[in-house]
Formats: sequence, C-alpha cells, structure tokens
Amino acid sequence: MSTSPSDSPPLKAANEATTYSVDSSSTDSLPDRAVFDPILLPEDSYDVDGTYWADLPFTERVRFVLNYDIFVEGKRELGEIWADAKKNPFSPLITYFKSAVLPGAGLGLEGYVLFSIGNIKPLFKAVWKECWDTHGVCDARWVNSIEYLEVAGIMVGQILVGIQGDWVGRKFGLVQDAVIMFLGLVLLTASWGTSLNGWVICYAWCLFIYGIGVGGEYPMTATMSMESRTGTGVVSTKEDRLHRGRSVTSAFLMQGWGQFWNVVVLMVVLLIANGSGHPPYSEKAVQIAFRVSFAIPAIGTAALVWHRMFLKNTNQELDTQKKKSKVTGYDLESLKLTFTHFGGRMFATAGTWFANDVFFYGNKLFQSEFIKVITPDDHSVMTGWKWNLVNVSVSMVGYYLASLLIDNKLYGRKRMQIVGFMFDFILFIIPAFAFKYFTSREHIYGFQAMYFLSSFFNQFGPNSVTFLVAAEVYPASVRASAHGFGAAVGKLGAVAAAILYSYIDTQTKFYVVPWFGLAGAIMTWIWLPDTTGLDLSEQERRWRYIRQGRGEEYCGVAVHKNHLSLWERWMGIGKQYNPDRDYKMKISEMRAEWEEGRSKVKEGHAEEGCPIVWNEHVEAYFQRTAGRPADHDVIEHTTAEITHVNEKHQ
Repeated sequence: MSTSPSDSPPLKAANEATTYSVDSSSTDSLPDRAVFDPILLPEDSYDVDGTYWADLPFTERVRFVLNYDIFVEGKRELGEIWADAKKNPFSPLITYFKSAVLPGAGLGLEGYVLFSIGNIKPLFKAVWKECWDTHGVCDARWVNSIEYLEVAGIMVGQILVGIQGDWVGRKFGLVQDAVIMFLGLVLLTASWGTSLNGWVICYAWCLFIYGIGVGGEYPMTATMSMESRTGTGVVSTKEDRLHRGRSVTSAFLMQGWGQFWNVVVLMVVLLIANGSGHPPYSEKAVQIAFRVSFAIPAIGTAALVWHRMFLKNTNQELDTQKKKSKVTGYDLESLKLTFTHFGGRMFATAGTWFANDVFFYGNKLFQSEFIKVITPDDHSVMTGWKWNLVNVSVSMVGYYLASLLIDNKLYGRKRMQIVGFMFDFILFIIPAFAFKYFTSREHIYGFQAMYFLSSFFNQFGPNSVTFLVAAEVYPASVRASAHGFGAAVGKLGAVAAAILYSYIDTQTKFYVVPWFGLAGAIMTWIWLPDTTGLDLSEQERRWRYIRQGRGEEYCGVAVHKNHLSLWERWMGIGKQYNPDRDYKMKISEMRAEWEEGRSKVKEGHAEEGCPIVWNEHVEAYFQRTAGRPADHDVIEHTTAEITHVNEKHQ
C-alpha cells in the first residue's frame, strides 16, 4: 500500500497495534487505523509502513520476503514442530499424514493404478505375446483401445465431477470418486473372459469405469486442499496467503508416491509368484502379479470411501460464496462471466496443461525406448521396473522441491512453470540433434542424466503448477468446473502423445516433443497470472464486483500488476489499482457484513447469519459508530491520536 511520508507514523503505529494488550473498556479510544490495520494490512504481506510486498522496491522486497518467510514464519513452524515432537516423537508424521497424505490419498491410489497399466504391459507381452504383441489372437484395435478408453474415462470424470463439485458440493464429488474407483478396482481385479480377446475387452472397459473416478479426483482434491485454508469475506487467513500452494501440491505429490509403491509391489509380487524376476514368466505368476497389484489399492480405496463419508466443512467456502452471490444450484452466470473476463486464463491453464501432458505422459510412454537404448541386451521386465523406480525417485525430489518453493513470493508459480518448461525443452532438444552421439555407449551417461533431469524439472515445474493454478485463478463457484476443463484438455495431450509416438521413431520423438515445452513457456508468460501471495478471499471480492457489473470499481491487490497476466495488463486491467481507496472500501464492506448479520439476528434468523466479529476492537468500533453511513471516510485521524494510543499501550 503506497503511502505518503506523513502517513508513515500512523501506519507504523497501527501495525504495532497487533501487540496491544487492552481491556474491553479501552477499545473505544482506539483510532480507526489502530483498529483495522492489523486486519487489513497483515504483517506477512505488508511492511511496517503499510506497503504491499509487491509494491516494494526489488531489494526491499527481497529483504522483506526472506525475513518473514525464514525468520518469522519458518521459525514459527519449526518451533511448533519441535514442541510437538518433544511431546510425541511421531507428531510430525501424524501431522503430515493428516495434512498431505489423507487429502492426497485419492491421487496416490490413482497414481498407483494408472501407472500400473504401463508397468504390467511388458509382462503381458512377455507371456501372451500372440495377444499383446503380434495380435494373432487378439484384435489390435481392442489392445490399443485400453489406453484410449482409460483416458476417455478420466476426461469424462474430470468434466462431469467438476460440474457436480460446483453444483452439489465438494463432499459429494469426493465420496462419489472414491466409490467409483473402488468399483473399478474390484472389476479390474476380477476381470476375465472366455478368450484372451474377451479378457482384453473386459479389461479395457473396467479401466474406463475406473478412469471416471480418477478424473473426478483432480478437481475435487485441488479444490478441497485449496479451500481448507481460505478465509471468507473481506478478511483472509495467513495460512491461505503463505501456504495454499504447499497445501495443494503436498496432496498432489501423493501421485508420485503411488507410482513409486506400484513398482515396488509389482517387483515383490513377481519375485514371490515367479521365483525369479527374470524370464521365462509363467501365466500363473503373471495372473497373481497383476491381480494382487489391483487388489491392494482396492482395500485402500474402500478405507478412503469410509473416511470421506465423515468429512466436515468441505463445502464451507463454496456455500459462503454462493450465499454472498445469492445463488442456489449451479452458478451458470459465473460460468459465462468466467469465459468473458477470464478467457485468457482459461486458455493458459488448459493450454499449458495440454503441453505438459505431452511431456509427462510422453515421458512415461518413451520410457521403454529409453531403457532399450541404455540396456540393449537386457530384455527382463524387472530391469525396466528398476529404471522406472529410479525415474520416479528423481521425480519425487522435484515434487517436494516444488511444494517447498511454490509459495515463495520471489519465485512462485509462474516462474517455476516457465523454468520447468524451458528446461524440458532444452533437455530434449539437445539429444534430438545429437542422437547418435548421446546414445553411443561412451556417452550414454549423459543421455541418462538428461532424461532423468527432464523428469525432475517436469515435477519441479509444470506438472505441479498446472494442477494448482487450474483451480486457483478462478472463483469458488466455478473452481471445480474450470479445473476439470483444464485437466480434460490436458488429457488430450496424453492422447496426442500416445498417437504421435505410435507413428514416429525414437529420434523423431526428440525432434517433435521439445516444442511443446517452448509453447508451454510462452503461454505461461503471456496468459497466466501469478497468484503467489494473493489470498483467495481478495480474489472473491473482485469476483463479486464483476458479478454486480462493477468490475472496474474494484481497486484492490487482485488487480495488482504482479497478480495479472501480461495479456490482462495489455487489456488495461489493473489501471484502477488504488490501495488507499481500497482500504476504505474494505472497511465499508466489513461494516455492511456486520450490519447484515446483526439485522438477521434481530429478525430472529440467527441460523442464516450472525454478527461477524473480527476482534474486540472492530466490534467496539462498529458498535460505537453504528449510526455512521457505510461510505463515511473512517480513515482521517491525526498523528497525535495515534501517538496517544502508542504511549498508552506500549
């Protein structure tokens, strides 16, 4: 918040008001800035002079961010972890389980199963070659349809459940997803046929059913993890501003753990069932391996259904925002306005997800080719799984590093995605033009390093960021729908990679795929806003202005240039940014919310709303000034008054 020099002392005093210890009888004497600054100018986003972190000069911004993130918030979190650990050594693990593992359990289970499909395919080819390889007894179209039906089911789930999540509610979508995934896993475990071709057909349709549940996990997990930390109304929460990205990506990275444990389980089960990890493999061993590998996540998914049935407050943010907009059912008006006002964002979140999935799934599809290059004389399925385990382990480092830095205001979402896309572009374009050089035995380690680094930067970049921003840059009323749409377009990238890789050789893949990384970086740079450090309640404020047809009147930080895309700035959005005016508007809005709640209680409708109380000082202030009009200038107070408050409460 920009201020004149004469404003600095009052603002500084007001920030210091956060440490006041006052009795209720003294709150009436607090001037307005001392009442509202601790709420409207939180210390994690504003300096002592009331300047928003993104308005600070670069060196001061760096100093402010590093000081608060490391020496204030970092110290606080580590202190809490240490204090809890002294009481119970397992407390940090329990906290991590509740905050990341449980919210991301659905994605962990689907990651396990979906990547199991690719992992067991070489095993099927080794035992039933006439069906899965030469197609002598199986229809090649049905064998190839396995991947396409799986992706089709996911896309149906992403769009359908995304709409349901905004229409019926988050909890309904979460429970429904788990039930469908459980049903799909039971069918996959028991899949059979009177012939190999009949079994392939059954297997393909079971994957389609399972895929519907998987697709719904994307918008539901993202919105649930995101909204669990948000504030409602004018005032936001520190957890939302500082750790929203970490909350979502911590749940998302469970997908990586799912991939990891799938490889481990398959290796152990095959060793036990076959007596060896090397060929020949018996049909019985393969039957045991793939059915047990599906039965294990079925048990976990059944537990997930039970857990989600008892979740509470999952719809709180959605219900609050719908209530403020006086909407029941599905908010079609917001959907239309989203395409009108956030069309560039729709293009960015869907387009970059498409580009990323060409890389992400292309990387998985290309993995067998990579293994052939580095181990030309080894045809063991176990060898492929070992290299897959290495690749997933490298990816996990990227997942966790993304979670660690995605909320950092000096790096954040947008830079992370651009850097990740550009590294993937570079790491694929280099071997494209020197393929024989890097695939020769004497330079094979360089080829390995580039392939594994591409996996690392995919997770420490677009794969993590696209999952977050596809929900984050939209209002709550259409958040799940927008995320589902972006994810579904992304899956078209997976289909494109599968089709493309079927017709081109290994070197040509390196010629073609890098350009999707470059395209993703360009789309991110032009059309994607950077929401790092922006609280969602502020974004919802802007959205309410847009719904009321007064979008140009909003002048808060949601239209700060740092939180808008390059395209939006070209379109003139953000010119109205005015922190001083916005401060006054926020107080007016807080008063309006307080008055509305108080009137409902007086009318005997306490169940519909109650007086909003931010703290005792605000309550006393609104009680004292109840007769003043909501648009009255509540800002002007003399330096002497502020000084008096400081001297009284120091």
